[in-house]
Amino acid sequence: MDAHVVAKEPLYGLMAEFTDATSLVDAAKRTHAEGYRKVDAFSPYPIHELFDALDLKDNTISLLTLVGGIVGCLAGFGLCYWVSVIAYPLNVGGRPLNSWPSFIPVTFEITILLASLTCVIGLILLNGLPMPYHPVFNVKRFAEHASQDGLFLAIEADDPKFDITRTRAFLQGLGAREINEIES
Repeated sequence: MDAHVVAKEPLYGLMAEFTDATSLVDAAKRTHAEGYRKVDAFSPYPIHELFDALDLKDNTISLLTLVGGIVGCLAGFGLCYWVSVIAYPLNVGGRPLNSWPSFIPVTFEITILLASLTCVIGLILLNGLPMPYHPVFNVKRFAEHASQDGLFLAIEADDPKFDITRTRAFLQGLGAREINEIES
């Protein structure tokens, strides 16, 4: 018995490559309809139908941006109020210290600033960036073609419906050009 047996890397999932965007979208629809939920699609350009095909309905970024905007609005108005009424009250021409129309430009700018910063930081964090390594980079075909002309659909091994032989047969039935195992 050879003591130097190399243990195989754990399986991350299966990746199928498709020839055109329509085939990829159809495959994604059928994959979702089949019950797979831990699925991801990769293409070198945006394919808007993929979002609907994979039934992705995540509005976290919208909510984060809204909260950032509301916090910015309150912070901008609060800053103006604090400076004009509490910290340095200055009566100019008999106007009230809380002259809210003069607070609008600052309030608007702080609202936009905090909403946009919240959106950008939220996008970076929710996308898991920076991500110098991902298991799909282990697939040679993906590494060579993903940023040029490759259209890929990956099903993760931790999907409850995943079974390597049945999932491979399912992906072959979708008309995949090539199917590769993704090692972790």
